[in-house]
Amino acid sequence: MSDGLTRTVCDTSICMGCKACLNVCSKNAITVKDNVDVFEPLIDTQKCIDCGACTKVCPYNSPAELKEPIYIRQGWAKDEIRRNSSSGGVAAELTKGFIRNGGYVASCAFRNGTFKFIVTNDVNEAKMFAGSKYVKSDPQMIYKDIRELLTKSEKVLFIGLPCQSAAVRNVCGAASNLYTVDLICHGTPSLEILKKYLAEKGIEPDKAKDIKFRKDNDFGLYVDDKRFMPGKATDPYTYAFLKSADYIESCYNCRYASYKRVSDITLGDAWGQMADTDERGVSLIMCQTEKGRELIENAELELFDVDIEKAIEANAQLRHPSIKPPQRDAIIRRIKDGKSVSEAVSKAFPAHSVKNTVKRFLGR
Repeated sequence: MSDGLTRTVCDTSICMGCKACLNVCSKNAITVKDNVDVFEPLIDTQKCIDCGACTKVCPYNSPAELKEPIYIRQGWAKDEIRRNSSSGGVAAELTKGFIRNGGYVASCAFRNGTFKFIVTNDVNEAKMFAGSKYVKSDPQMIYKDIRELLTKSEKVLFIGLPCQSAAVRNVCGAASNLYTVDLICHGTPSLEILKKYLAEKGIEPDKAKDIKFRKDNDFGLYVDDKRFMPGKATDPYTYAFLKSADYIESCYNCRYASYKRVSDITLGDAWGQMADTDERGVSLIMCQTEKGRELIENAELELFDVDIEKAIEANAQLRHPSIKPPQRDAIIRRIKDGKSVSEAVSKAFPAHSVKNTVKRFLGR
């Protein structure tokens, strides 16, 4: 796509918003625009020198290698870490152990009103990584920061979405001191949708100390530990997410939603397994490399066998990307037209809107 002055790194319908291109452009010729339904990786042709670096690191134009798991378990971290995690706390336990063994960890944290990647070797700061984040996080210049640490022979553990893990692999290569963890991802909405929904409720994200999307098996928005909806009611933002009805376009065509994975380790919920009956959270753990397996086996985790067929059946994204529902385009169109997120979702799912009203009344 081109208008003479700009062109795109890849087609907007497949852009994952990973920002790998931004990290490798030596001329600062690239900006990534969030259009709510798609990301637009724009190249300023007056600055561009046609080096091709952006295309080489794009996880769609240059797909990262996918590998079959060699070791699969389910389990959880011990004690406090599990209690403070939305799933089994395995990512938090890996983070703690990696830092205590002298490494750095890069992952997404809620800070200054947005969800962005940071890299740290401070155990206390790394506690900000805990919790599910049902929104497209902003990698910013994290791959460049990781590459600089790797060249100094520092060990780095990256924890992110599969497309972001592919991006860090493309930018940094298969360095022996780089460890990657991807999360089983259903898809992610634009941060602009979340910001708009919070604004409708009179909440300024930059004034919130914390935003959570889930507590154990209770899916719903929490701002500073206050749940948006009373009782069993589900807020419109969360409902649209659970129905795969507000993701960016590329999520419905994700090439990394498969049984073969891009990272050393893959983490998700052990649905179809112990997670169905244990509300404290149980993680599904898949290792694709020996160094990933070593990290898991050396961590302080309770581990159990897995029926992999049931695990795959219960986690659709180990088979294919989320399927775009017919309501999705209408929701995005209404939001772009200035309608509230609540109205856009309630018109798309009227039966849920009625049920939610009843649940809210009973909750009070």
